[in-house]
Order: sequence, then C-alpha cells, then structure tokens
Amino acid sequence: MTDRKRKIVNDPVYGFITIDHPLIFSLISHPYYQRLRRIHQMALAHLVYPGAMHTRFHHSMGAYHLMSCALAELKGKGVDISEDEEVAAKMAILLHDIGHGPYSHALEHTLVEGVSHEEISQLLMQELNREMDGALNLTLEIFNDRYHKKFLHQLVSSQLDVDRMDYLSRDSFYTGVSEGVISYDRIIKMLTVANGELMVEEKGIYSIEKFIVARRLMYWQVYLHKTVLSAENMLVKVLQRAKELAGQGAELFASPALRYFLYSQTGRQEFERDPAVLAQFCLLDDYDIMGAVKVWAGHADKTLSTLCHWLVNRQLFKVTLRSDPFGAEEVAALREKAQKVMGLTPEEAEYFVFTDAASLKAYDAEDEKINILYKDGNVRDISSIDNALVSHTLARPIKKFYICHPKF
Repeated sequence: MTDRKRKIVNDPVYGFITIDHPLIFSLISHPYYQRLRRIHQMALAHLVYPGAMHTRFHHSMGAYHLMSCALAELKGKGVDISEDEEVAAKMAILLHDIGHGPYSHALEHTLVEGVSHEEISQLLMQELNREMDGALNLTLEIFNDRYHKKFLHQLVSSQLDVDRMDYLSRDSFYTGVSEGVISYDRIIKMLTVANGELMVEEKGIYSIEKFIVARRLMYWQVYLHKTVLSAENMLVKVLQRAKELAGQGAELFASPALRYFLYSQTGRQEFERDPAVLAQFCLLDDYDIMGAVKVWAGHADKTLSTLCHWLVNRQLFKVTLRSDPFGAEEVAALREKAQKVMGLTPEEAEYFVFTDAASLKAYDAEDEKINILYKDGNVRDISSIDNALVSHTLARPIKKFYICHPKF
C-alpha cells in the first residue's frame, strides 16, 4: 500500500485515535460499519444513566485503539508480529460487533429467530471479504481462532480481550459509575506472549483482579440493573406483540426494513440462503425501532399501545430481584391483578407479568484462562494464585431471578 494517509479521531476516553492504513480506513468508511453509529452500545441503559448515549461505533473504535496499543507493546517486547498480522488483528476487533441488531440484544429474541449476532457478524465479514477481494482472509482466520498465533485471537476474544477492556472503561465513563474504572493502560503494559499464548506478567496480578472485580460490579450495578432489565424487557415484549399482530395480518406502521422482519419468519437458514435478508438487516438500526414504537403508542391494540406508551414515557415495569425462583402462584396472582386493574385477557396479561433470570460468572476458570507468567517461567491461572480474590469469590457464578409487573 502506497497511500499512507493518516486520520485521527478525537475520543473522549483515550484522546486521539489514529487510523493509518488505507484498508482500515476503507473498512471504517463502509456502510455496514457506519451503521454502528446508529446502535446504542448500552441499549436502554440511558433511561437509568442519562449519559449512556454512546454507540457501538464509539466502542469498536475504542477497542481498535486498545488493540493498536497492545500490538505496539508486544512488538516492543520482541514478539514477532508482521504488518499484515497487525492490520488483520485491528480489522478483526473493528468487526467484532458488526452483527449487532437494534438496541443490541433485544432484536435477537424477537424479530430474528434462532440466529445470534455472532453468526450475523460472520456472514457480514464474509460479505465484506468478497467486496474487498479477499482482504479480510487473515482477519477471518484470526477472528475464528484458526491462525497459528493464538495470542492475536485472544486479544480479540478471551477473558482478557481489548473488547472487555474498552467497554468497561467506556461504559463507566459515560454512565459515571466509577466502579467500572480499570487500569487498561497498565494491563496493556503487563501483556506478554509465551508459548504462542497471551499472558500477563507477574507484577500485573492486582490490575487483573481489579479488572475482574470491575466487570462484576458493572454487571450488577449497570448492565443488569433492575430498571435497565425492566426497560429492555419492555422493548422485547413490544417487539413480540408487534410480531404476533403482524402474523395475524394486522397493519402496523414500520420502516421498509422493519416491515421485512415483522411480516416474515427469518432465521439462520434465510440469512444463509438469501443475501437480501442480510442486506435488509443492515438497514435496521435503533431509529427504525424507536420510530415505530412512538407511532405504535397510538395503535388500536391495547397491549401494544400500552407497552409503547409506557416505554416512550419511561413508565417502566416494577422489578423485584431475588436469589430463588418465583413460584407459579405468585406469578398467577399478579397476572390476575393485571387482568382486573387493566381489563386484560389472560393472554394479554402474560405481556405485563413475567419472570426470568440473570446470571454472571465474573471469571470462568473452565473457559480460556487468564494466565500469569512468573519471573521463573512458571505459568499459573489467575484463579489458582494463593490469596487471589478471584479464587475466593469471583469465580463463583451468581444467578438472580426477577419478576416484572406493572406498578399497580
């Protein structure tokens, strides 16, 4: 590549982010990537933390910046990384969220069935690779952990990847929740490679513990905050009801892309078989959904209009969290109350009273481990270190059950 035109982006978290390769610039300029500007990183968390208005675009640019820093650090320590590998790893992290739908996770349970955002990411990367004449071949190898330098994949996806480092730093910045602040710069300085795998130098142990603690605190305080759960479940119920009405032939206001998914069954097979499905998906973003929700607030269907009116005006479900499941009798009693107070049928009441569970394992010792490299050459998993906070509390999974119902 002869054109080495540099671009800089001013980021509120890290300062200036440099784009210094034409392939990377052309990828960021692509409509599939620019669509990430129109998808909130934290879905409806801004209804609790008003500052959380940042997008998937912000996040993936931040992860790209941390990847650049990590690769520079490893190269400075003598790790062999070619320019092609460097560019491919940077493109892999830029594309890690490309398959997210509107409001991130809400769409996966409703409009698109049986296909995850990870699978859609794969399809989009393959499509981009075709458009870019195979320029993403190495990127796909790294992304899918098929490349012999495993540490490059671990930087993209592992329990200590730059994706997690960015979203913890960025989400804590935009929400104002200081518990999520991590020493990402120190962690990057402590990274090293041994036996082809990503490791952390011994002196970085406490920074890693803080990183795992921060992740746990952010999940329970922000991502799984009960009011955030309430709002996001309400959006899921709105889309479920809209899909049900569409299936019955009811007329619903929708943008062409949203209409496509409301009025047809689209799953993995449709995505793989028909390129038009992927093209329609790439036209969907948060604006399609919220534009429709605002209009549906005036729809003749009582269930749909009530849910939409409540969501638009932040009249959210009451949520109760606890450590044991809610019994069928409790749920039935609340549904009966909803039927009486709101004049609903038993089927409609299921949209207003329901239970689910949220779980988190801050560090999974059975998954790909975070390995600590000692000065004497020994390698140990962070959870096996004596007195490590991780081994005592953070490796234990926590599951919380919750019930959503109207505020009677």
